[in-house]
Amino acid sequence: MTLIERPSPLTARLIASLHVEAMVLSDEARSYFDGPGRHERAELDTVERVYFSCESLKITTRLMHIVAWLLVHRSRLADGNAAFDAPSRLGNADTSDPAGLIALPAMARSLIDSSQDLYRRVAQLDADMHEAPAMPLPGPARALQESLSQLF
Repeated sequence: MTLIERPSPLTARLIASLHVEAMVLSDEARSYFDGPGRHERAELDTVERVYFSCESLKITTRLMHIVAWLLVHRSRLADGNAAFDAPSRLGNADTSDPAGLIALPAMARSLIDSSQDLYRRVAQLDADMHEAPAMPLPGPARALQESLSQLF
Protein backbone atom coordinates (compact mmCIF):
# COMPACT_ATOMS: atom_id res chain seq x y z
CA MET A 1 0.00 0.00 0.00
CA THR A 2 1.44 3.36 -1.02
CA LEU A 3 1.11 6.19 1.48
CA ILE A 4 0.76 9.87 0.78
CA GLU A 5 3.52 11.53 2.76
CA ARG A 6 3.01 14.93 4.31
CA PRO A 7 5.91 17.31 4.05
CA SER A 8 7.51 18.02 7.38
CA PRO A 9 6.82 21.52 8.73
CA LEU A 10 10.37 21.55 10.09
CA THR A 11 13.26 23.26 8.39
CA ALA A 12 16.80 23.68 9.63
CA ARG A 13 16.18 27.41 9.90
CA LEU A 14 13.03 26.97 12.02
CA ILE A 15 14.76 24.51 14.33
CA ALA A 16 17.78 26.80 14.71
CA SER A 17 15.56 29.78 15.49
CA LEU A 18 13.54 27.87 18.11
CA HIS A 19 16.74 26.44 19.59
CA VAL A 20 18.25 29.90 20.02
CA GLU A 21 15.01 31.13 21.61
CA ALA A 22 14.97 28.16 24.01
CA MET A 23 18.61 28.62 24.98
CA VAL A 24 18.21 32.37 25.55
CA LEU A 25 15.12 31.74 27.68
CA SER A 26 17.00 29.03 29.61
CA ASP A 27 19.83 31.44 30.33
CA GLU A 28 17.39 34.17 31.41
CA ALA A 29 15.61 31.74 33.73
CA ARG A 30 18.87 30.49 35.25
CA SER A 31 20.13 34.04 35.79
CA TYR A 32 16.87 35.09 37.40
CA PHE A 33 16.36 32.07 39.66
CA ASP A 34 20.03 32.09 40.77
CA GLY A 35 20.07 35.85 41.38
CA PRO A 36 17.15 38.23 41.87
CA GLY A 37 14.68 35.35 42.06
CA ARG A 38 16.26 34.07 45.27
CA HIS A 39 15.71 37.40 46.98
CA GLU A 40 12.17 37.76 45.63
CA ARG A 41 11.35 34.19 46.69
CA ALA A 42 12.51 34.92 50.24
CA GLU A 43 9.96 37.75 50.50
CA LEU A 44 7.03 35.44 49.70
CA ASP A 45 4.96 33.61 52.30
CA THR A 46 5.42 29.86 52.74
CA VAL A 47 2.76 28.71 50.27
CA GLU A 48 3.90 31.23 47.65
CA ARG A 49 7.53 30.12 48.08
CA VAL A 50 6.53 26.51 47.41
CA TYR A 51 4.51 27.59 44.38
CA PHE A 52 7.48 29.70 43.18
CA SER A 53 9.79 26.68 43.46
CA CYS A 54 7.33 24.44 41.63
CA GLU A 55 7.00 26.97 38.84
CA SER A 56 10.77 27.24 38.45
CA LEU A 57 10.89 23.46 38.02
CA LYS A 58 8.07 23.60 35.45
CA ILE A 59 10.02 26.18 33.44
CA THR A 60 13.07 23.95 33.51
CA THR A 61 11.04 20.90 32.48
CA ARG A 62 9.38 22.72 29.58
CA LEU A 63 12.69 24.01 28.30
CA MET A 64 14.42 20.63 28.64
CA HIS A 65 11.65 18.94 26.64
CA ILE A 66 11.81 21.63 23.97
CA VAL A 67 15.59 21.52 23.60
CA ALA A 68 15.65 17.71 23.50
CA TRP A 69 12.89 17.65 20.86
CA LEU A 70 14.69 20.26 18.75
CA LEU A 71 18.02 18.42 18.97
CA VAL A 72 16.42 15.16 17.82
CA HIS A 73 14.80 16.84 14.84
CA ARG A 74 17.90 18.88 13.99
CA SER A 75 19.89 15.65 13.91
CA ARG A 76 17.31 14.01 11.66
CA LEU A 77 17.35 16.91 9.24
CA ALA A 78 21.15 16.92 9.20
CA ASP A 79 21.10 13.21 8.34
CA GLY A 80 18.62 13.88 5.56
CA ASN A 81 15.98 11.86 7.40
CA ALA A 82 13.08 14.12 8.30
CA ALA A 83 10.87 11.10 9.04
CA PHE A 84 9.52 10.75 12.54
CA ASP A 85 8.37 8.02 14.87
CA ALA A 86 6.99 7.67 18.38
CA PRO A 87 10.22 8.35 20.34
CA SER A 88 10.53 11.77 18.70
CA ARG A 89 7.41 13.12 20.43
CA LEU A 90 7.63 16.19 22.62
CA GLY A 91 7.62 15.28 26.32
CA ASN A 92 4.69 16.27 28.48
CA ALA A 93 5.07 19.41 30.59
CA ASP A 94 2.49 20.73 33.01
CA THR A 95 0.93 24.12 32.47
CA SER A 96 0.77 26.73 35.19
CA ASP A 97 -2.41 27.75 36.92
CA PRO A 98 -2.97 31.46 36.15
CA ALA A 99 -4.65 31.98 39.55
CA GLY A 100 -1.51 30.83 41.35
CA LEU A 101 0.73 33.15 39.36
CA ILE A 102 -0.86 36.35 40.66
CA ALA A 103 1.23 36.49 43.83
CA LEU A 104 4.51 35.72 42.07
CA PRO A 105 7.02 38.42 41.14
CA ALA A 106 6.60 39.99 37.68
CA MET A 107 9.84 38.52 36.29
CA ALA A 108 8.85 35.01 37.38
CA ARG A 109 5.45 35.42 35.70
CA SER A 110 7.13 36.69 32.54
CA LEU A 111 9.46 33.67 32.39
CA ILE A 112 6.55 31.30 33.04
CA ASP A 113 4.49 32.90 30.26
CA SER A 114 7.42 32.84 27.83
CA SER A 115 8.21 29.19 28.53
CA GLN A 116 4.55 28.21 28.14
CA ASP A 117 4.29 30.15 24.87
CA LEU A 118 7.39 28.49 23.43
CA TYR A 119 6.22 25.07 24.62
CA ARG A 120 2.79 25.61 22.99
CA ARG A 121 4.41 26.53 19.67
CA VAL A 122 6.70 23.50 19.67
CA ALA A 123 3.81 21.26 20.80
CA GLN A 124 1.79 22.51 17.83
CA LEU A 125 4.63 21.57 15.47
CA ASP A 126 4.84 18.17 17.12
CA ALA A 127 1.07 17.67 16.79
CA ASP A 128 1.12 18.78 13.14
CA MET A 129 3.82 16.22 12.39
CA HIS A 130 2.00 13.38 14.16
CA GLU A 131 -1.63 14.02 13.29
CA ALA A 132 -3.76 11.45 11.47
CA PRO A 133 -1.72 8.89 9.57
CA ALA A 134 -1.22 9.33 5.86
CA MET A 135 -4.08 8.08 3.70
CA PRO A 136 -3.36 5.02 1.54
CA LEU A 137 -3.42 5.60 -2.19
CA PRO A 138 -5.73 3.22 -4.02
CA GLY A 139 -3.50 0.76 -5.84
CA PRO A 140 -4.70 -1.83 -8.36
CA ALA A 141 -5.26 -4.48 -5.69
CA ARG A 142 -7.14 -2.05 -3.44
CA ALA A 143 -9.33 -0.91 -6.36
CA LEU A 144 -10.15 -4.53 -7.23
CA GLN A 145 -10.93 -5.30 -3.58
CA GLU A 146 -13.28 -2.31 -3.35
CA SER A 147 -15.01 -3.28 -6.61
CA LEU A 148 -15.55 -6.83 -5.36
CA SER A 149 -16.85 -5.61 -1.99
CA GLN A 150 -19.42 -3.44 -3.77
CA LEU A 151 -20.63 -6.40 -5.83
CA PHE A 152 -21.28 -8.56 -2.76
